[in-house]
Amino acid sequence: MSVDKQTVAKIASLARIKMGDDELEQMVPELNAILDWVEQLGEVDVTGIEPMSAVIPNALRLRDDVVDADPKTGGGKRDAVLANAPAAEHGFFGVPKVIE
Repeated sequence: MSVDKQTVAKIASLARIKMGDDELEQMVPELNAILDWVEQLGEVDVTGIEPMSAVIPNALRLRDDVVDADPKTGGGKRDAVLANAPAAEHGFFGVPKVIE
């Protein structure tokens, strides 16, 4: 696939980027080089290789989700918090329906 000046102008217009003629001319070879590189990536044989989201293995550090019922440290105040809510339903904040 090859990109010309008119295609770059259309892309700039869709992206709401104002570009002069000299900038458009400058972007043509850059976008063509990017597209050539993407085509080269498509030629690489990746059979048997699992997709990955990062180069190094990452593990999330999780903690136990425990409700603190001690009112001195912040737990056990559901009724006091919901007393300020405009609408409370079944121990939760009531919110208006937003489905159209």
